[in-house]
Amino acid sequence: MFQDNPLLAQLKQQIRENIPKKEGVIRASDRGFGFLEVDEKTSYFVPPPYMKKVMHGDRVSALIRTEKEKEVAEPDALLEQAVTRFVGRVKMFRDRLNVVPDHPLIKDAIKARAKKGLDEKSFKEGDWVVATLKRHALSDGNFSAEISHKIADQEDHNVPWWVVLARHNLAQIEPADLPEWNVIEEEELPRTDLTAVPFFTIDGAKTKDMDDALSIRKLDNGWELLVAIADPTAYVAEGSELDKEAAQRAFTVYMPGRNVPMIPRTLSDELCSLKEGEERNTLCARLLIAEDGLLLEETEFFAARICSHARLNYDEVSDWAEHGKELTIDAGVMAQLPLMKAMTEARIAWRTEHALVFPDRPDYDFELGENGAVLAIHVEPRRIANRMIEESMIAANICAGRVLGKSVGYGIFNVHTGFDEESLDGAIDLLKSAEAPFEKEEIASLTGFCALRRWIDNLDTRWLDGKIRRFQSYALMSAEPGAHYGLGLDAYATWTSPIRKYGDMVNHRLLKAVIAGKTPGERPSQELTEHLTECRRLHRRVERDIGDWLYVRYLKADAGTDKVFNAEIIDVMRAGLKLRLQENGAVVFMPARHILDNKERLECNWDNGRVYLDKTEVVYELGQIIEVKLTEAVEDTRSLIAKPAVDLVPGPAPEAPVADSAVTESTAAESTDAPAEAAPKAE
Repeated sequence: MFQDNPLLAQLKQQIRENIPKKEGVIRASDRGFGFLEVDEKTSYFVPPPYMKKVMHGDRVSALIRTEKEKEVAEPDALLEQAVTRFVGRVKMFRDRLNVVPDHPLIKDAIKARAKKGLDEKSFKEGDWVVATLKRHALSDGNFSAEISHKIADQEDHNVPWWVVLARHNLAQIEPADLPEWNVIEEEELPRTDLTAVPFFTIDGAKTKDMDDALSIRKLDNGWELLVAIADPTAYVAEGSELDKEAAQRAFTVYMPGRNVPMIPRTLSDELCSLKEGEERNTLCARLLIAEDGLLLEETEFFAARICSHARLNYDEVSDWAEHGKELTIDAGVMAQLPLMKAMTEARIAWRTEHALVFPDRPDYDFELGENGAVLAIHVEPRRIANRMIEESMIAANICAGRVLGKSVGYGIFNVHTGFDEESLDGAIDLLKSAEAPFEKEEIASLTGFCALRRWIDNLDTRWLDGKIRRFQSYALMSAEPGAHYGLGLDAYATWTSPIRKYGDMVNHRLLKAVIAGKTPGERPSQELTEHLTECRRLHRRVERDIGDWLYVRYLKADAGTDKVFNAEIIDVMRAGLKLRLQENGAVVFMPARHILDNKERLECNWDNGRVYLDKTEVVYELGQIIEVKLTEAVEDTRSLIAKPAVDLVPGPAPEAPVADSAVTESTAAESTDAPAEAAPKAE
């Protein structure tokens, strides 16, 4: 009687139109329910039946109803779907193809079909695939996806690498080689013969793409440093197909155990790599450094032909410098190492006083077996040899920034503004609460920002450092010269890694034009600089994602044991703490329930970067080092869960409990390490 009744349909529509609506983003939990996040402080509960129509991250319009005296959100219209192209695993139901997205908060299988031309019978349970969401339940009544290609079998030991690269739509192999390689030199760019000069390289023991060589001599009032950089632009013509491919890739992708070069390996590892005893084309800079470490304005860039006289590695040079271990190397090179050490120490001292020097943080090296198994994770501290190369490259890039800024007016510059305009008020409020002796206008300037960072670095705790980084801007690539607050420099343009970074290739071509007295090429487009910026961030995520996978595999045996790890608190979230294990660099999550069973008494306060017991007692804070034990290592979500090594023993409970949090462990597992990532690096 009421079926297809137009009056009833009209009445229902009128009722719906009178129900309050809110727009927001769906945040799923790992227990079936979710939340409609309207803004930072407002969210509405989404019951499990309604969550069947949406996915984590969807932006929707929802009806706000009252059910059982509680406001709930019913998703009503899809505004922007979070998932389009995704990586997942094949799941077979009654011989029908389904795919489960590889996401910690999307667990339901989606009906799927293979793309035209693919045989559905070729897929089997557990295969890793790339798929595209074709239908969405909120707008189309159900979810369905199309599988475009297979990534790997579930037994493939390369799964972490292939899956992460596929997720971010990155190539698994280097660009195709050319039939032959010819030098494409202009007559206006003669190369100085420096093959007799005793250049040397210092790299990792396994490095093949060696792109920088050094030579130093003492002057009466300081040092002359020659920096020779590999020159792939001698082989790759601007605008060629290979050049376009390099621009698209933007960087060599470095991952635990392997890399995917930006240019063919014949160039990166052979023809351009500055191998010992082999002549190579290079772009060079002659730097003058005063006795106190000041980098003088006088810099000469020129093209040259060099021959490395020694291939050194970081450990052997550091062992010589720090422990007096003997080095059996070319005498001309050996005589330069004390000069390199003295120059490096002078530059560090000068930059510490007048600019900024990053705190020493170790690198973590994965030792992998033939089948991809993690045999060990080695802690590699920043030693004197690392600093020799780092200080030489920073100095060379400062000089490139000066020359490009003055002689060309554009290039690829690394810029960092310190604090964005909209974050300055929040930053100064935080600093005032910490009784920091700085004003808003002061920290907005380069000199003031440097003074602030030096003041923070000298504090006894790392809490304020962790907090202030939340307000710092990200480093960007720009065609315009600009200051790099994170380094404390007026201008910074990298050119020292052209076989790994496309922006450095661009700067090489501009510097060559300056050397030859020719009109430089076109100003890099905003599209290119934005692409380079995004790719740099993307590649860091790739390295982190693969690392998380390998960490879970490596630490699985320690989960549930009494092994104790030292861990630094790197983020405080409503659901718990994110920490980094100092022994191996793994990021772990400690849920609030593992800190205290009665979590009503516990408040994990993101705004303050602290964990409070009974509202007032601070039990943990950003930057603090604590002891933890691993409780779980979940490979499906690549998450490590921890608990305090020593239980928190509280006193009696207060009368007014602290409200519980709605954030879940899985939400925490997928979040980014913003405070660390926001800190700019010397590229």
